[in-house]
Amino acid sequence: MSYKTVLVHVDKDKHAGERIELAAKIAMSEEAHLIGAAPTGVSRFVYQSRYIYEGGGMTTHLENHIEELRKDANDALKNFEEIVKKMGVQSYEGRAVDDEAGGGVSLQARYSDLVVIGQTDREEPSTTTLPDFPEFVVMNSGRPVLIVPYVGHYKTVAKRVLIAWDASTSATRAVTGAIPLLKSADNVDVVVFNADSQGDAHGEQPGADIGLYLARHGIKVNVVRQKTDIDVGNALLSISTDLGSDMIVMGGYGHSRFREILLGGVTRTVLESMTVPVFMSH
Repeated sequence: MSYKTVLVHVDKDKHAGERIELAAKIAMSEEAHLIGAAPTGVSRFVYQSRYIYEGGGMTTHLENHIEELRKDANDALKNFEEIVKKMGVQSYEGRAVDDEAGGGVSLQARYSDLVVIGQTDREEPSTTTLPDFPEFVVMNSGRPVLIVPYVGHYKTVAKRVLIAWDASTSATRAVTGAIPLLKSADNVDVVVFNADSQGDAHGEQPGADIGLYLARHGIKVNVVRQKTDIDVGNALLSISTDLGSDMIVMGGYGHSRFREILLGGVTRTVLESMTVPVFMSH
């Protein structure tokens, strides 16, 4: 099992270079094809609407605005190409996507093995990417998503991995999707919080079954069982710091109500306060 296609979200955001470099490192280690997707920020449904037309043609104002957005996307792709060429990526391509970021990246993701995107920086909002972009992609792409914090520089990723294990279907998908990265990790810790309060989901020895499953893939794990009185999201971030983890693997919990994403508490806490890249699947 390996990644053959890695997709990275590309825009003119000042944090884009960090996630492009990280995606490129993963693509090179997996000998995968790297795709840089640069959405213009205009929903594809706009082109299907009769309301944008005036006398049989697109309004001049809207047409000019869309051309500016396309230029920004192409400029972002030039930066992507410069970075990956310098790093020595052998197989790559850039795609300008006429769509808003959430929908466009989610559609492109369905033909990829892994998606790399950035955490929302609410102090520097994007003009083309909505604040709920990370959670939208996690909930709608159908693929594992690696979310890169907007602070910090990550020379390595997935060398010291922390898995948040609660025996749920989302956590199961996240762990399975992360196996290519886990195989090359130097250390993998599995943390189980408050197992006694989760019924029989974990079996007699919480964490033992997932440890055995990963061992069959040649991955050695250390199981950490913890009880916590604080919320699990903050407890997870705290133990990742204590263990020196450089990536967290966890399930993403939530559901959509039209465009609004209703997240579980742990997912929301981690997405807002992450200090290392988070590998998430829904």
